Amino acid sequence: MTPDLPPISEALRAKLGAPVGSVVLESSPRSRVWRVELGSGVPVVVKQLVAGAEAADRYAREVAALRIAGRAQVPVVPRVLGVEAEQLLVVLEHLEHRPPAEDWIVGYAESLAELHATARPSDADGPLPRWSAPRESDIAAFLRLAEALEVPAGDEVAGELRALVERLDRAPGTALLHGDPCPGNDLHTTEGVRFIDFEQASLGSGLMELAYLRIGFPTCWCVTRASDALLARAEAAYLAAWRDATGSEPAEDVEGALVDACAGWVLRGDALVQRAERGVSDQLARVLDEDWDWGTVTARQRLTHRLGVVAEYASTQDELKQVAELCGRMRTAARTRWPRLLAVPTRRP
Repeated sequence: MTPDLPPISEALRAKLGAPVGSVVLESSPRSRVWRVELGSGVPVVVKQLVAGAEAADRYAREVAALRIAGRAQVPVVPRVLGVEAEQLLVVLEHLEHRPPAEDWIVGYAESLAELHATARPSDADGPLPRWSAPRESDIAAFLRLAEALEVPAGDEVAGELRALVERLDRAPGTALLHGDPCPGNDLHTTEGVRFIDFEQASLGSGLMELAYLRIGFPTCWCVTRASDALLARAEAAYLAAWRDATGSEPAEDVEGALVDACAGWVLRGDALVQRAERGVSDQLARVLDEDWDWGTVTARQRLTHRLGVVAEYASTQDELKQVAELCGRMRTAARTRWPRLLAVPTRRP
């Protein structure tokens, strides 16, 4: 195998055709991705999972999610053309990405609902894990941050946060969750939005990922905030697409679940850093002494934006009244402490 070609087996070559050239595409350190020209003239995308003992798990999630998503009546992912389990390699249909429209989150939300709706309860017996909620350690780190910002948090807040984590942990549903549904992991094609990169896929409530639009894509390099009108259109489009795909309403109170999901994200300090840096240290403590760039914004911009979102939306929820008040006061304290912080962008790069 020449260095510029992916390690496609003889069996896949016989099935798909011999590769005659390839271009290495940008990817995370956890994978290698090529656009490959086959002898038939058909371009395909080849992805190989690398880096770390968990690569086999990420590969199993990716392939399982792509196969589940392939059930959609309207395509929401590239077609899987071949797999090579020993090489942790998958060959996918090549799709042309176009610059997204100004109101791109509306079509994105529709396709996200269609993606979520492809999973069945029986898929819980496969390799995809259950979506995981924040933990008690996340609550403790968040309350330490409040104390460091000199914003007192009483026992009622701690109680609301523990109840929040319990609600998130038992959120119903077996939707196919992408795990990292970020700008860049969505391809805007002439036929609609297609999602790629399912290494973190899981099963759970689809509203946990619809909340990305409110909270600003918390696991992503590209943070954006939508206007109230555009956000309302996108959330309505998601719910309409979910009803069309499933013939039913979501199993939860939609507004309550979205607010809970946003509040859950503000607890997760690991959502201030790239995936390779997660699970290493208390990022909420770190942000007090250091601000760092990641994609379109800094860590402190991410934090203050999320605090503001939760302060606004949680104020309407009886179960989170004290949390909303605390987040509002923490945001004010953060902006006083770091007065030069800018608002997160409204436009996707």
